[in-house]
Amino acid sequence: MTQSVRWGVVAPGGIADVVTADLLLVRGAEVLAVSSRALPRAQEFAEKHGIPRAYGSTADLLADPDVDVVYVATPHAQHHEVARAALLAGKHVLCEKAFTLTLADAQDLVDLARERNLFLMEAMWTRFNPLVRRIKSLVAEGAIGEVRAVHADFGFTAAYDPSHRLWNPALGGGALLDLGVYPVSFTHMLLGEPESITVHGSLAPSGVDADVALLLAYANGAHGLLTCSLTSTPEVSATIVGSGGRIDVPEPFFNPSAIVVNGVEERVELEGTGYTYQLTEVTQRVAAGYTESPEMTLDDTLAVMRTLTTALDALGVSYENVR
Repeated sequence: MTQSVRWGVVAPGGIADVVTADLLLVRGAEVLAVSSRALPRAQEFAEKHGIPRAYGSTADLLADPDVDVVYVATPHAQHHEVARAALLAGKHVLCEKAFTLTLADAQDLVDLARERNLFLMEAMWTRFNPLVRRIKSLVAEGAIGEVRAVHADFGFTAAYDPSHRLWNPALGGGALLDLGVYPVSFTHMLLGEPESITVHGSLAPSGVDADVALLLAYANGAHGLLTCSLTSTPEVSATIVGSGGRIDVPEPFFNPSAIVVNGVEERVELEGTGYTYQLTEVTQRVAAGYTESPEMTLDDTLAVMRTLTTALDALGVSYENVR
């Protein structure tokens, strides 16, 4: 690259802190600006990471003509609003997952990005992990035969606090959007969008989903058996079972440093925390004039949102009135 792709970070919270540290390792990327509703918070974050510009509002960052890509790290409930404003301002966007609260909002962002010929991607970093890429290649090569089942779990015990983002419906709380998006996206990557979905789970007093089990069924008889929970701590691992073998993905399956293929372990040493691969993908695609990533397409994101929405509907959880 002859010119850096210049990034702006919206919402300097915990996830943005880790992702920005990895972004600083990406060749061809420059972290130019950060914004927070509280200017001192943006200034503190900027000083920590050596970012030259700090803004006290998202609007001010989006008005900066030098920012090429906006990384949206707000809580889920603000993803649509901030990503939409960024696209309207002519910025490319990497938006944290879950992409939006509703399928309609996801479709709106996709339509807008395509209309304006801007790059847009859901920040599903798992898809870019080198061992996850290796899994995709192994499956495509037939190393385990035809995939017949994917099992994946993601959960932890979170103290119930109705005001916390994990439990508050106004902030997009619930296990599925925060955790379930990982096993769902992982299964979609290998098996595609399911033909039918069976859902079982429980709700918190605030009305969001506390734990959920999903059975994704496919026309050829394959299935995905997935769980997510805010009330228990399963092993955060995955298994891919094929007609001629299996791949085990030890904890954490969403960012593995090891996999076991038909009993043989393969390992890698991850760069940074593991976000660098996703950030390199966006930086390189934007520099090359792409409007989406072939490894995490916008159609993939919409398909995952359809599965999540079907599951939420079955549980009686709705975010339609959250803005």
